[in-house]
Amino acid sequence: MQISPARHAAFEILRRVEAEGAYSSVLLATHRDLSIKDRALCHELVLGVLRRRLWLDRALEHFASRRFEKLDLPVALALRLGLYQLRFLARIPSSAAVNESVNLVRLARVKSAASFVNAVLRRATREPDYDPTAGLTDQLEKVAVETSHPPWLIARWCSQFGEAEAAALARTNNQPAPLAFRFTARAARERQTPEQMIDVLRAAGADVIPSEIAPGAWRYGGRRDTQQETEAQAGSNDPEPQLDSGSLLRKLSDDGLIYFQDEGSQLVAHLIGLRDGERVLDVCAAPGSKSTLLAALAPEALVVSGDLYEHRVRTMNELAARQGAANIQTLVNDAARHLPFPNGAFDRVLVDAPCSGTGTLRHNPEIRWRLEPPDINLLAARQRLILHHAAATVAPRGLLVYSTCSLETDENEAVVRAFLNSQPQFSGTPLDVSPGLLTVNGEVRTWPQYHDTDGFFVAALRRES
Repeated sequence: MQISPARHAAFEILRRVEAEGAYSSVLLATHRDLSIKDRALCHELVLGVLRRRLWLDRALEHFASRRFEKLDLPVALALRLGLYQLRFLARIPSSAAVNESVNLVRLARVKSAASFVNAVLRRATREPDYDPTAGLTDQLEKVAVETSHPPWLIARWCSQFGEAEAAALARTNNQPAPLAFRFTARAARERQTPEQMIDVLRAAGADVIPSEIAPGAWRYGGRRDTQQETEAQAGSNDPEPQLDSGSLLRKLSDDGLIYFQDEGSQLVAHLIGLRDGERVLDVCAAPGSKSTLLAALAPEALVVSGDLYEHRVRTMNELAARQGAANIQTLVNDAARHLPFPNGAFDRVLVDAPCSGTGTLRHNPEIRWRLEPPDINLLAARQRLILHHAAATVAPRGLLVYSTCSLETDENEAVVRAFLNSQPQFSGTPLDVSPGLLTVNGEVRTWPQYHDTDGFFVAALRRES
């Protein structure tokens, strides 16, 4: 029974994503035993199937002449993998896509379904132009199926941003994201300066360009949809490359000199404006991306980083050690209940609040299938609690920065408005960014479809007394 290592690994990752609630980014980052070529295909298959799931399922219902949700999970996954290769990967031979999907269900001990999988995918090869959206008359449903987003989420975006914006956003979510990185605190102590490291990368043939969004951030290779799809992630949000031309970049990462982090995420840390000698509290800090950037920007400042879970705090400590960020102190704490600090203890406080993550669907496509409509209101209530507790720790004339990687106004503008209505000692304060990033209220938003970054929201709140 022949199954390529890439397809076998992709099948197992997708199974764990569905059955265990695991995150594809974390699982993809663990498959270092695969060759570069197999790892690239594995990443393409996993992320492609998760991004195109609704479209694939609707098409497979047609080819199978039965409801897709009635299929056993191994059968469903083998069919999705097979059809994704047939429709979206032009260089994969049809015979390989079909035969290896049949072998996957055999390997999963569902041998009785092998002939069914074979028949369904053979029919798909005979009907290469079938489009599951062709007969749909409802425009909202058509966009949902075409872009593989839950209809309720498309409806929500339509009500917030308009139909054209919702469709553009959803289509962008199915495109690979650019690969962004920054230099770490450890890099600042190297004999080679960051500028010299960039020169070395360029001399090695790397296409490295400065970010137009975040100071000190860099993009590797321009848009990644010009290269083989090879996404992975370090931690929960930050992609790590496995590109043939990126061995030098990978070495810099392994040595703790650079860190892969979305430009929108980097921008949040810069907007805090931390200076040496100040104290900053990062309330919901794991996995530590913003805390370690703050530590690099102000090495003589004190960065206090908290999180709800002990294992995530351990991850932060490991990340800080790897990057040489020596000015970080960590703690385990539930910020929705209380914060164990005196009133006014910090010059600056960051609340990068737990959120729906709808701004990160290019990196984390499974989120769209896990969210339910009530989740948004539940998250917003928790965000309001955290922001309320964090406010007490801000010193007079200090700055409180609220951010999310959500697109939802209920988690962003509405949370800030409610906070300002209940906390008269705080007021909104302008942020120093390009006008294209500012909202009408003076807050910051980054958009996947406009800025080619994750979708972030940032508001700065100054304590007057």
